[in-house]
Amino acid sequence: MALANVGLWLYENGGGAQIQNKMVDALKQRDINCITGLNLRDAYARDGNIFCNNTIMEDLDLFLSYNAGQQSQYQLYLYEAISQSIPTINNYAAFALSEDKFKTSHLLNNHSIATPEYRLCHKNDTHGLKTAIKDWGGKLVYKPTDGWGGAGIVKIEGEQALDMLLPFLSRTDLRYFYLERFIDYDNTDYRIDIVDGQLIGCYGRKAPKDDWKTNITSGGSIFVREPNDEVVALAKKAAALAGLEIAGVDLIYDREQERYVVLEINSIPAFATPEQEKLGLNFNNKKLDAIVNLIDRTVSQSRSKVA
Repeated sequence: MALANVGLWLYENGGGAQIQNKMVDALKQRDINCITGLNLRDAYARDGNIFCNNTIMEDLDLFLSYNAGQQSQYQLYLYEAISQSIPTINNYAAFALSEDKFKTSHLLNNHSIATPEYRLCHKNDTHGLKTAIKDWGGKLVYKPTDGWGGAGIVKIEGEQALDMLLPFLSRTDLRYFYLERFIDYDNTDYRIDIVDGQLIGCYGRKAPKDDWKTNITSGGSIFVREPNDEVVALAKKAAALAGLEIAGVDLIYDREQERYVVLEINSIPAFATPEQEKLGLNFNNKKLDAIVNLIDRTVSQSRSKVA
């Protein structure tokens, strides 16, 4: 049987290029050839095939898409189409679910995993907005249902602040609002990496002194953090429910309700950067090995079905 061909599109900053080189070498040792740089921004579709950098995507045995910062609607559209023909990691259905904060929270709540209390309401549902802020003690958080890195997240305190915001909101092209109760927590979180159902690593993030967002792109900082059994179990269950082969699950402790809650599930959790490795985040090799094993097994299973 001919060598398997796997397509890769990985981020290159923050040590991503070195991670990709290690992945290519590890897969080569398993007789799997890698075609890198398959950015679907450069792709086009014609007569039953999707072409990217002279590669017919449907001829690949698997496609790994691992770049959160450069996704466009065009790329996602082709990613979905490719997933109908060959295995993708993450699988597109799970990836799309994790990109939608409301759908993710709704699924987790339906399976008894706590998330921040939420409300989805139509953009013209002023009563619903005001009811939410009253029910939640005068504090709520507005979030776009998609996006990453804390972009577009706004904390609204008090009905007066909401009244001031409503005229602006009514002029936007948003169709609905996703709102969450603002949680009383210690301004730190857990990021737990899961690959193929295994715990890979954990670290904490801390919000800057005068803020409440822990996201690194919002000014948060990383620290080494040991997870307890409860947060690991929650992270594994959340990743499995979402159907993600690779996941980064964010959790915080709600001091008011005395429980851990899942804030978000990320489908493209970054490897530790060289600077973060110096701080003690030492899970990169374990994560790389787990992804290589996952790719190898998925390719083997896919080829055995065809044979």
